[in-house]
Amino acid sequence: MIKVELKDNSKIEVEEGSSILEIAKQISEGLARNAMAGKVNGEVKDLRTKINNDCKLEILTFDNEEGKKTFWHTTSHIMAQAIKRIYGDSVKLTIGPAIDNGFYYDFDVEKPFTEEDIAKIEEEMRKIVKEDLQITRYTLPKSEAIKLMEERKEPYKIELIEELAEGEEISFYDQGEFKELCAGPHIMSTGSVKAFKLLNSSSAYWRGDETKQTLQRIYGISFPKASMLEEYLHMIEEAKKRDHRKLGKELDLFFFDETAPGMAYWMPKGFTMMNILIDLWRKAHKNKGYQEFSGPQLNSSSLWKTSGHWDHYKEDMFVLTDADGNEQALKPMNCPNSIKIYQSKLRSYKDLPLRFNDIDVIHRNEKSGQLNGLFRVRMFRQDDSHNFVMESQIKDEIKAILEIAKDLYNIFGLDFMLTLSTRPDDYMGELSLWNKAEADLKDVLDEICGKDNYRINEGDGAFYGPKIDIKMKDCLGREWQMGTIQVDFQLPLRFNLSYIDSDGEKKTPIMIHRALFGSFERFIGIITEHYAGAFPTWLSPVQVKLLPIADSHIQYAEKVREELDKNGIRVELDERQEKIGYKIREAQLQKIPYMLILGDKEVEANAVGVRSRKDGDIGQMPLEDFINKIKGEIEKYN
Repeated sequence: MIKVELKDNSKIEVEEGSSILEIAKQISEGLARNAMAGKVNGEVKDLRTKINNDCKLEILTFDNEEGKKTFWHTTSHIMAQAIKRIYGDSVKLTIGPAIDNGFYYDFDVEKPFTEEDIAKIEEEMRKIVKEDLQITRYTLPKSEAIKLMEERKEPYKIELIEELAEGEEISFYDQGEFKELCAGPHIMSTGSVKAFKLLNSSSAYWRGDETKQTLQRIYGISFPKASMLEEYLHMIEEAKKRDHRKLGKELDLFFFDETAPGMAYWMPKGFTMMNILIDLWRKAHKNKGYQEFSGPQLNSSSLWKTSGHWDHYKEDMFVLTDADGNEQALKPMNCPNSIKIYQSKLRSYKDLPLRFNDIDVIHRNEKSGQLNGLFRVRMFRQDDSHNFVMESQIKDEIKAILEIAKDLYNIFGLDFMLTLSTRPDDYMGELSLWNKAEADLKDVLDEICGKDNYRINEGDGAFYGPKIDIKMKDCLGREWQMGTIQVDFQLPLRFNLSYIDSDGEKKTPIMIHRALFGSFERFIGIITEHYAGAFPTWLSPVQVKLLPIADSHIQYAEKVREELDKNGIRVELDERQEKIGYKIREAQLQKIPYMLILGDKEVEANAVGVRSRKDGDIGQMPLEDFINKIKGEIEKYN
């Protein structure tokens, strides 16, 4: 018998050699029915995996991220099997992974897939699911693996196998006649995939290299219940209505133009929102020891070589040569400039923590195919800070950063989840320092979130230190990668940073990289979709629209505008000679929080007719009362 520690820290005894699925059945038949995979000592494993030693085990269901990805990975195999059944050897298989929201598979085909093709593939997939094919796993030596793929005429699989080291385990999964080179894990049979939908197809390059073969990629989604698919498809339709690129243009916030790919043109209304968020960000850091600075946009290659970006990030940088023939690069991140600020004078332990934050524009040379509205751009403003601390200060500093993050996110009603990414295999630095940093981060997360209320990504930290990633969910349940907090042991060493400790000796500080919004551009894109363009009053670029009924009411409207403006309320006056109903509809389409109807009765009573975006016609109200009402909505965020 061996001992297995479960997620709730309870322990059970099982027979040595029991599979994860058999252990799940021992815990609960219901759990076994819903199991997708298992996590053994932090590593995701197939349900078929035999357990031969004492371990920690978590049974993964569709409610777990890794469980979903196991389910989606299997669905990508079902799709590939369907395509091979329909098109035979004229289609060559490449790779088909699960992604954050579904799966895709890339195929080498003679011509792009049409809508009719997609419908035919879905129909064949339904047959495969109905057949409830058992999925089996086995391994082969390298020579036999190559021979199998040669027999099946799969050149891309052969290329992948040939790159593997001799003696490395090469695993395959079979379902019926379909054989697939794959590391797994996978669910037990095709029959569990009760609902799926192929969403779209597009071109892709083999291994993302535009010099290689052009492939056809099909994206899809799947669920264990039909009702879950219906909910998802409804969400997709709602997301189309909320697309920030569409709303940005309709609401005069921003637009993109072919003359500047991946760089937004910010209209006055959109730039007003940008400045509101920047002011909010500055307020959140006020009296918390942060010092805002600004650095050069262009730095010599020598700076980027010292930081390591020249070797590891150059292809994502805009590089140019100055008038003197020296290589320069537009900065893709702010950390080296922050380091230069630190180096500008001698530092003492009494100075630490030192917190240098900035919102400079940065540039990244993203490939055109990766650009995606405000979500993936080439030019943006990142809400950066680089905090220099002593080793003993890491825990308190991370805690203080998370408190700022929590206060900021709560303003927008966005739920967030924290993920701790731990030491990777290629880590740099002393193991003892890594262990302490990870322990400090876990202590902070336990205190702020509670144990087991955050995720751990084993081995997913940066090579220079562990990190906390902040992921948020919008009103549609979509998850977004937002802020990040990274502990860095390496850049301070590369730049020979130091401070004078209490014993008079030079010590190396630790650097904490942190961004909370991530970038203002991306955050505006996210909240535009979250609110569907109907921003809360405090954030709306125009808070009040004045709608005089006739020309004779314009003079009074000017007086109202002056009073609103005096009180810091953003207001526009619609002076057009249009019917009032038309003006109201236009203001509603612009998603203005308040419309003030101004006619004879309002002029006589020094009042306004209030119409709310949310509540409709509120009725007449003294101007002073309306000002007090709207200021109450605005001031708690100002």
